[in-house]
Amino acid sequence: MAVIEIRVGNLTDAEALAELRWEFRSTQNPATEPRDAFVARCVDWMRRELEGGGTWQAWVAVDGVAIVGQVWLQIIHKIPNPIAESEALAYLSNLYVKPAARGGTGARLLQRALDDCRANRIDRVVLWPTARSVTLYRKHGFSNDGGVMELRIG
Repeated sequence: MAVIEIRVGNLTDAEALAELRWEFRSTQNPATEPRDAFVARCVDWMRRELEGGGTWQAWVAVDGVAIVGQVWLQIIHKIPNPIAESEALAYLSNLYVKPAARGGTGARLLQRALDDCRANRIDRVVLWPTARSVTLYRKHGFSNDGGVMELRIG
């Protein structure tokens, strides 16, 4: 197995990232959209976000030949605050690594995203973990006692 490189995602990665998104989500629940239609729609969205200027960024894991993992981070700017508190938070999503490339790759992707958050003075990072990923997030300091509340609308 090749050494896996972690790097910032770019426009040319969009199709591979959309395919990984399909793999990740459609194995958790039955898809309600045909694969080709979803991938095309997702590629368009990812290209817009990866162009820059958007609120999302991605990091990818590359095994020398192909992208085998990804994580996405959305920066959310808060209302200006007159106290010593950062004015941004982040939503982390879509941390996924192909099964054959697991064994530390997800932790490296997560660490890279968290390093970026620290460098950019992000106040907190929120996410919705899968049951399987809770242990990974806890190892990186996440907890579910931070006072975040949720209302499911749909």
